[in-house]
Amino acid sequence: MPYQPPTHSVERSLRRTGATLVAGLDEVGRGAWAGPVTVGAAVTGLRRPPEGLTDSKLLTPRRREQLAPVLADWVTAYALGQASALECDELGMTAALRLAAIRALEALPVRPDAVILDGKHDYLGGPWRVRTVIKGDQSCVCVSAASVLAKVHRDGLMAELAPEFPTFGFEDNAGYPSPVHRAALEELGPTQHHRLSWAFMDALPRWSHLKRSRFAAEGDEQLTLGF
Repeated sequence: MPYQPPTHSVERSLRRTGATLVAGLDEVGRGAWAGPVTVGAAVTGLRRPPEGLTDSKLLTPRRREQLAPVLADWVTAYALGQASALECDELGMTAALRLAAIRALEALPVRPDAVILDGKHDYLGGPWRVRTVIKGDQSCVCVSAASVLAKVHRDGLMAELAPEFPTFGFEDNAGYPSPVHRAALEELGPTQHHRLSWAFMDALPRWSHLKRSRFAAEGDEQLTLGF
């Protein structure tokens, strides 16, 4: 399916207001049942991006894996931050995303003057200067780069768990909902990598004693993903 390649237009607009160094951020793993939520941060400058760069969700797994090392060499700088499944349970998704994003930004070798976030919700907040862009992972070069790097990294982490938990199909579903994942949960119950406060646990009466309760922070989004 054809798509418009990302541009530097948002980054250029931020530069005109004095932001010399701009980082793009994108997250992966927000809707997963298992595994961490990962945020990628990428600084790209205004150079022409590698051919075929776009939102990671629009690329095949093979193309993402081919593009990730090219991007790693091409970007000015990039870093990844994560919040574990336990942190997602304890903090709620909005706070977990912020924690992962701060970890990514603080891991960059330079501090950006402004940050472009994919989506309409600013989960980062001050003291960072944030510009939110709906579908920024498709339209902004630095966000697209962060999207691919974060996705390939997290998928690799989940694939590494697959031999230890072969029934769950982590190498294919990366911890997201799938029939294989659902069947394994019903039969074996959740692993230590599952988010035990998530709504999918409500559909597992056999394992209800493992469900973790938490009080969502003010403004946090309630995840209603279920079977």
